[in-house]
Amino acid sequence: MEQSNKGFRSGFVAILGRPNVGKSTLMNALIGEKIAIVSPRAQTTRFRIMGVLTQPQMQIVFLDTPGIHTPRNKLGEFMLSAVQSALEDVDALLLMLDASDAREKDFEILRQYAALPAKKAIVVNKIDLVDGPQLAPLLQKLSEIKADAYIPLSARKGKGLDELMKLLGGWIPEGPKYFPDDMITDQPERVIVAEMVREKALRNLREEIPHGIGVEILAIENQGDERRAVTIHANLYCERESHKRILIGKQADMLKRIGEQARGDIERLLGQKVNLQLWVKVRPDWRNSPLDLKTLGYE
Repeated sequence: MEQSNKGFRSGFVAILGRPNVGKSTLMNALIGEKIAIVSPRAQTTRFRIMGVLTQPQMQIVFLDTPGIHTPRNKLGEFMLSAVQSALEDVDALLLMLDASDAREKDFEILRQYAALPAKKAIVVNKIDLVDGPQLAPLLQKLSEIKADAYIPLSARKGKGLDELMKLLGGWIPEGPKYFPDDMITDQPERVIVAEMVREKALRNLREEIPHGIGVEILAIENQGDERRAVTIHANLYCERESHKRILIGKQADMLKRIGEQARGDIERLLGQKVNLQLWVKVRPDWRNSPLDLKTLGYE
């Protein structure tokens, strides 16, 4: 760990909220890099993902968390435990909700976590999707929940991010530089690659299928050899034979589409051409199997 210069500030900020309120989009926007996958599907984020923002006199470590929900299987329990682990020793909490889809569940979550001792900002995201008359009563209702700040913003449009960063800069204490300047996440490349493949599946498949998809990276070959393409072998797990047929598609068109879309993101990540080889495997009820969950990194 590097020692801090006098006046250097550093700290940890957890981002919490109901599924699909824009937590990953916000962290990606603040970091300036895509390190957490994003889709319109609920429960897209399954891990606690760390994003590191380093500036000349400050380093903020953001913790993107799975959406808070009632778990229905062991995978859901893993995701909820990832939320709880992110709360350990944080300096600040960003409690998020969607301005265009505020629900009573959001207020339950805000009240629950507003009782924690860390500094707290209630972040009202997606204000670009609502007009002023719709936003004003929501902000008034939120003011009844005790917090240190209330920040309306649009993570997708970048609106309000400067105000949020100014706020966090005042909350983060003096401390050491925890990570090197060029480090932006703690996720291994293998995990990021798997998540990029899963993101494209989420974006292309019907509602009932995505939650039952997991991605296992079997091998990454030729990485670092600029003369050759990186070859990646991966399994896509699904839970039913009928889902497998949909995932592959007629003449393998769906699987090809997922692979083509994922390959572009992976090439930008690795800085090399990529040959992505995907296979589909049926693992019934894998979300309740400790062995399958461990294979896919959910442990």
